[in-house]
Amino acid sequence: MSQFQDVFGAKKPVIAMVHLGASPGTPLYDAERGIDGILAAARADLHALQAAGFDAVMFGNENDRPYELKVDPATSTTMAYVIGRLRDEITVPFGVNVLWDPQACFAVAAATGARFVREIFTGTYASDMGIWAPDAGAALRYANRLGAGGVARLYNISAEFADSLDRRSLPDRARSAVFSSIPDAVLVSGVITGEAAAMVDLEAVKRVLPHTPVLANTGVKHDTVADVLAVADGCIVGSALKRGGDTWAAVDPDRAADFMARVRAARGGQ
Repeated sequence: MSQFQDVFGAKKPVIAMVHLGASPGTPLYDAERGIDGILAAARADLHALQAAGFDAVMFGNENDRPYELKVDPATSTTMAYVIGRLRDEITVPFGVNVLWDPQACFAVAAATGARFVREIFTGTYASDMGIWAPDAGAALRYANRLGAGGVARLYNISAEFADSLDRRSLPDRARSAVFSSIPDAVLVSGVITGEAAAMVDLEAVKRVLPHTPVLANTGVKHDTVADVLAVADGCIVGSALKRGGDTWAAVDPDRAADFMARVRAARGGQ
């Protein structure tokens, strides 16, 4: 738990997403706005989230649809470029999530100085992207070669857009992943971006992992965050902070500020 505490401290951290625009080469890339447009939108979201008081931010390429299990180098280099341009403006711990490529996550983290990564590191899934079988051993060894072995690792153990081919229960898979693959935290997700993890799943995973941080990974909303933090050791939030609650819209500063006001109340004023 030490790396998690080193990054986030003792409180239950709330990590806000900075969703980058689609990368060059992907079907939804906006060539007219270009990379300068990606940078400008990310800068506006970053400043709104920091002003609202979030504990950390995470840069992700959620709009690089259809998703890939091994990303094009243009994706990771674009992310590194944008984060690098913003680096001096970031005032909170930050992480990266390169969907769905663990090694690319560590490469971008090493290049930018990110403190944590989020990814699917373990398991076998039938997914929208085909059969999904990540290799935590290869990813962590790659991180060590890059000098990124100290980057905190947040393992999503209930993959979105996929169904586990491992018929063990979610708590059993979570407990096994902690033993075999040494995450710093475990994340519990809903079935798709923006949809909530079932509270019964969150409770069950936390029950079997009392000494490992367990976070809600998707679908946390203003009216549910207090209940989520009563069970979980933190959460990641994106869509609820956007204008109209739309994942692909810009961050709404008022929604972001209201969300963190509710978080502070749930944490007893912290």
